[in-house]
Amino acid sequence: MLAAASRVAAFHLSNEFGDWDTVHHTFTYANGVHMGLRRLAQATEEAQLELLRGAFDAAMSVYLDRFLNVPATPLPKPAGAAKPEDLLPLLDQRQQVNEAAEVVASCLAAGGERLPALLAKAILREDRDFHTIQNMEAALSQYRLQGSPVFLIAAARYLAAHSATPRAQAQTYTIALRLHHGERLFEDS
Repeated sequence: MLAAASRVAAFHLSNEFGDWDTVHHTFTYANGVHMGLRRLAQATEEAQLELLRGAFDAAMSVYLDRFLNVPATPLPKPAGAAKPEDLLPLLDQRQQVNEAAEVVASCLAAGGERLPALLAKAILREDRDFHTIQNMEAALSQYRLQGSPVFLIAAARYLAAHSATPRAQAQTYTIALRLHHGERLFEDS
């Protein structure tokens, strides 16, 4: 699991943008297998064998993704006194991938209790797609289980690579909320 997250956390920006999906799929697949393995005791023998095969497949996928980390982007070292609030303005700009990872690393070094909630808030303001939701779910679940900063760094880098979106979903939500409160959206002339 940690190796799959490390592929996302060390994804080099010289790769093609579409290659984010390659490391993303490995990470979220490994998370799914890991969550299944956690339930292994309740599974049938056939399901247990399939899950063990899934673990092998995940390991092979991590191995095959290695070329996307050449050269590897080093994990950021905590630098300065970044605050969690510093992350959202970075996501208002395009391609602040390494900068977002640096903020997360610095915040984690200072305790980072608010980071998971802030990352969740960050995806809510974007026009997120299924991949972004999958990635965040895997990162937050694994961080909760294992506590490694690599998971939140991977999540921040993936999110920053895919931000800023047009954020049209927020407008849709605002319109729906106004309608729910009985407001009129326009006046007939």
